[in-house]
Amino acid sequence: MKLQPDRSSAPTITGHGPGWVAVDGQRIEHSVIVGSQGERIDWPAAAWEALQPTHFETLAALDVEVVIFGSGSRIRFPRPAWLAPLVARRIGVETMDTAAACRTYNILAQEGRRVAAALVVETPA
Repeated sequence: MKLQPDRSSAPTITGHGPGWVAVDGQRIEHSVIVGSQGERIDWPAAAWEALQPTHFETLAALDVEVVIFGSGSRIRFPRPAWLAPLVARRIGVETMDTAAACRTYNILAQEGRRVAAALVVETPA
C-alpha cells in the first residue's frame, strides 16, 4: 500500500521564531490571524499587553469552529470577558504559546477543520 500525505488548500505555517512567523513561506513580522479557509488578517496586537476586547471581536466574526490563540513567547490566558463574543457564537478557544499554536493550527487545518490561529508575534528585545 502506498501512503501519500493528505493535500490541503489551507494556508500552512511553515516556520516561526522570535519576532516572526512564516505562512506558506512568506515571513510575517507582526501579529496575524491565519484561517484554514484562506484568511490572512493583520492583527494589531503588538504584544500581550496591547490586547483589547476588540481583538477577540475580530475573531468572533470568522466562520470557524475553533480559534487557536498563540499568546506570545509564553502561555497567558485571555480574560474571560474578552472571550464573550466567541462564547456567544459557540466558537471554541484553545490557548497556548505562539510556537505551539503554529503547530496545532497546521494539524487541524490539514484535517480539514474550520480553524483560525490568532498569533501574537512579539518583537524581540
